[in-house]
Amino acid sequence: MTWSLNRMRIPIPALVVPIVCLLLYLFVPGLRQRPWTTMRLAGVILAIGGYALFITARLQLGASFSVSPQAKKLVTHGLYSRVRNPIYMFVGVMWLGLIVALHLYWMFVPFLLLLVMQLIRAGREAKVLEERFGQAYLDYRAQTWF
Repeated sequence: MTWSLNRMRIPIPALVVPIVCLLLYLFVPGLRQRPWTTMRLAGVILAIGGYALFITARLQLGASFSVSPQAKKLVTHGLYSRVRNPIYMFVGVMWLGLIVALHLYWMFVPFLLLLVMQLIRAGREAKVLEERFGQAYLDYRAQTWF
């Protein structure tokens, strides 16, 4: 399911992230009373930047997005021209920013699990893409990071 905005199709789950963050801020006891330190503001900037780049990467992936590893099209433009897995990377950046901004340091444990899962998933996707696109994928991989 998607929400259309001037021909851009934003996935509904991506719209849930800001709502969940707002609810955490409003309803986690003591969170609103904590001072807005430089570190907390840096966390907010990191989280918002990560979220914006996550949405950008998702839009650039377009119809090639899938939950299970598939090789519909080799996307090499935009953020994908520099990073092979920008969605994974920027979800991690966003999560890290939220941990710092909301002072929810216990979330480092699921964050580390998320990183391991993303590395495994990226490896599986790389295998599928290499099988489907061969040398074109290997050339792309040599020119990009993660």
